[in-house]
Amino acid sequence: MEQVRLEKPPRLLFLTHIMARPIIIDCDPGVDDAIAILLALAHPTKLNILGITTVAGNVPLHYTSQNALKICALANRGDIPVYAGCPRPMLRPLFTAADIHGTTGLQGTKLPEPTQSLMVQHAVAFLIDTLQQATEPVTLATLGPLTNIAIALVQAPQIASKIDTIIAMGGAITHGNVTPAAEFNIYVDPHAAQVVLESGIPIKLITLDTTHQVLTTPERLDTFRQLHTPIGDATADLLAHYGTPDIERYGINGAPLHDPCVIAYLLKPELFTFRSTYTTIDTTSPENLGRTVIDWWGRTGKPANTQVAESVKSADIYTLLMESF
Repeated sequence: MEQVRLEKPPRLLFLTHIMARPIIIDCDPGVDDAIAILLALAHPTKLNILGITTVAGNVPLHYTSQNALKICALANRGDIPVYAGCPRPMLRPLFTAADIHGTTGLQGTKLPEPTQSLMVQHAVAFLIDTLQQATEPVTLATLGPLTNIAIALVQAPQIASKIDTIIAMGGAITHGNVTPAAEFNIYVDPHAAQVVLESGIPIKLITLDTTHQVLTTPERLDTFRQLHTPIGDATADLLAHYGTPDIERYGINGAPLHDPCVIAYLLKPELFTFRSTYTTIDTTSPENLGRTVIDWWGRTGKPANTQVAESVKSADIYTLLMESF
């Protein structure tokens, strides 16, 4: 009889699941979301992904949800459940970034068709149920607008005690990338971001000022191609298109990798430094709507409610990606 060879014995699989950090990825894929998710999927011994929840942001919800399924298919991780969430912000019309990510959100490559279907349960219901039933703290890795998280906290504020931390890509200390003041994720749903900031949950915020240090230069783009793997090829194809608007606008030497910084922090926190600050969101001013008001020098005297990234070892981020893909 032919023997079936398991990559890991059942007991080791069980122990890996127990030891890995439980996380939920909330996202709006999106090119950089895709690379972040692929990075997380590549490390099952470190990150136990309880589910992926999608939200409207970079593109409408239909596309972000289908993209999440396709990313799982590319990584051969059809075991990860994907839940569709909110199709629009809490109080505002949806604003997208199709000019950056393409109409479908993943312009530049053809990903495999999904091997699984979306879960029937709404993402907000999944968040509430999963967190209420959690026997250990869960980390939320948020890569897009914070609508799903805010709605879950409004409906079931008790879940805050089950979240050990939120690692969020969002905001800017200095300049925005949608308006002079606002970063995209926060601008899309500033009211949701404010709900999350006021929740009392420990929050680490990785802003544009950090992610703009993590640039996909032509040399790094070529290194992805030299991997000669399906994920390496897809990453190179996606980034080749994605970086053009930012390169032209900011005069930089490659596309900034925003969302992968969130997952990189979870895998290698030593690559980042943070400063404790008081942070709030402008939800009223027409000119500054969505601005993250970060009290970098403690001028307000208010207690810190976030830790904001201030530096990153960008070369090591790319080493991590190359080793993972």
